[in-house]
Amino acid sequence: MPIIKVEMFSGRTVDQKRQLAKALTDSFINVCGGKPQSVHIIIEDVDKANWGIGGELCSDLYPDPKPAGGA
Repeated sequence: MPIIKVEMFSGRTVDQKRQLAKALTDSFINVCGGKPQSVHIIIEDVDKANWGIGGELCSDLYPDPKPAGGA
């Protein structure tokens, strides 16, 4: 039972996650063989404030864009 775990910033839609799960499964089966039903995909959304790179929080490194017309 292969398990593919993806940790990424929050913000993707369910449809994007659905497409990712399908693409990862198809790619795994293409390269390694097996049955799609045996491939498990775990997607974990991580808030930028809970992820650090080089001693800095990603929320500081990559702030979300401010809404148009915002102060």
